[in-house]
Amino acid sequence: MKLVTWNIQWGRGVDGRVDLDRIIDHARRFADFDVLCLQEVSDGFADLAGNDDTDQFAGFASRLPGFVPIAGIATDLPGEAGKRRRFGNMILSRYPVLQTFSHLLPWPPQAGVKSMQRVALEATLDTPLGALRVTTTHLEYYSPQQRRAQVERLRLLHHEAWMQSQNDPVGSASDGPFHVPKRGGPAILTGDFNFLPDSSDKALLTANIDGETPAYRDAWELLHPAAERPPTVGLYDKVQWPQDPFTFDFIFVSSDLAPRVTAVRADPHSDASDHQPMMIELE
Repeated sequence: MKLVTWNIQWGRGVDGRVDLDRIIDHARRFADFDVLCLQEVSDGFADLAGNDDTDQFAGFASRLPGFVPIAGIATDLPGEAGKRRRFGNMILSRYPVLQTFSHLLPWPPQAGVKSMQRVALEATLDTPLGALRVTTTHLEYYSPQQRRAQVERLRLLHHEAWMQSQNDPVGSASDGPFHVPKRGGPAILTGDFNFLPDSSDKALLTANIDGETPAYRDAWELLHPAAERPPTVGLYDKVQWPQDPFTFDFIFVSSDLAPRVTAVRADPHSDASDHQPMMIELE
């Protein structure tokens, strides 16, 4: 199983051009992915640099027939002529999707601080590994206070989901929405976290939760504990990121899934966004 995660900056490359076909081409060149997790997907935001009001959620779904598309909307605002303006994350899965959740993350009010609503998009996938819970997110950039609250919520969500995965489903198909499939226990958490590898936010996210819940582990560190981490931001876009390249993008796995991780890498070649895609492979 191969999963690719990427902050695509609404498909805008270093050349300033928005191109969804290029995003798919570069992602496929990087890995023959079974699951694709995207951050910064846009619909109706023509005021973003290089963008128009195209529904990119529908655009990616149409470009990947055979994949189940799941949209996680963080921002939903009125547009023109009754159209909505939406912004958020997306999961596209080659595997059947058993259950999805769009968790709106905490947004503590801070006067005068630019920020936006954030979402963690979760899906339980029916994979060859069994039921696997995949979550992709994009945490707050400008506010450390908001980002910390979002990290704490991700820990609570993981604990709740794992506890639910230990229970057998209750009810039958005749119970309608009360009959739900079993939630995935083993978990992958991906995305643009807007924190650095040595930050206290990352340390908190990967800290032990209790004596039962398998804690999140940094997949890169599992396989490359002594190797230099590949940067994922600012390799090519020196207008937005004039400093040395650095890392904001991570893939975490629950500790019970850690023995199945066989490869983790970042793509150093793509200039189709200001971020680099990352890939994890499990067996």
